[in-house]
Amino acid sequence: MGKRRGKLEEGGKKVLILGASGFLGNAIYKELCNYFDTYGTYFSARRAFEDNHQFFKYDMQEDDIFHLLEKVRPQYIISAVRGNFAAQIQMHQHITEYILQNKCTLYFLSSANVFDAYSKYPSYEYDKTLSESIYGRLKIKIENMFLRLPKKKMAILRIPMVFGNSSPRIKEIKKAIWKNTPIEVFPNLVMNVTNDDKLTQQIHYLINQNKTGIYHMGSMDLIHHDEFIKEIVNRIGNFNPIYKRVYTTNEERYLAVLPKDNTLPKNLRFGYQEIIDHHILK
Repeated sequence: MGKRRGKLEEGGKKVLILGASGFLGNAIYKELCNYFDTYGTYFSARRAFEDNHQFFKYDMQEDDIFHLLEKVRPQYIISAVRGNFAAQIQMHQHITEYILQNKCTLYFLSSANVFDAYSKYPSYEYDKTLSESIYGRLKIKIENMFLRLPKKKMAILRIPMVFGNSSPRIKEIKKAIWKNTPIEVFPNLVMNVTNDDKLTQQIHYLINQNKTGIYHMGSMDLIHHDEFIKEIVNRIGNFNPIYKRVYTTNEERYLAVLPKDNTLPKNLRFGYQEIIDHHILK
């Protein structure tokens, strides 16, 4: 009963999460499903998704997204997909066409990497994007598609490095500790961070309030990558792992997305220390 009441309280919004079987997509699904009429896509067959009638099997390289959108008729699409770059571009082109013709708003999970060519400063929402990485360029290409849409129909959410107890990054660190293999740290990299809990709460707020535009979704403060990782390791337990220091440049390099124009309410802002404090061995 509580589930249904929550959905009615927030207006029964219908949300489709593309990539809902991945780490972030699934975290978003779990955050939203008690409040909105929430659907998701999965690619690899896992029993939990097959048996959930809110989930649809979708293969970016084989299936046409139009069919799924016509079937679900979402008011909000959250794109959290990973996978083949060419297929991602084509899928997002089709989503753009659908959004222009329908009452629908898109939330696109982008990345701090859209600024990875600018290494001397943190980046703000309306700074020009420029990337040296293939991944960053892909995100820029998709962002540019959506920037042509009416502003009220899209939100670009730029996300820094994501941690969280079940995140791929933390799993890798734990694996390295157990196997006594080196953990890579970047002493010259200055960054901000987030985790799945903080990010999903922020996304919930944006959808609930019908917010659109460009948002930078990380901590409000910055930390060196090596310091952050060492703090996380200390939280995991009393270990003395091997660190492999990687220097890509002799100078400090920034990969940080900070908000200036589109700030979130105080209760949704946080510092990197909160992300560190969240890590305990599970």
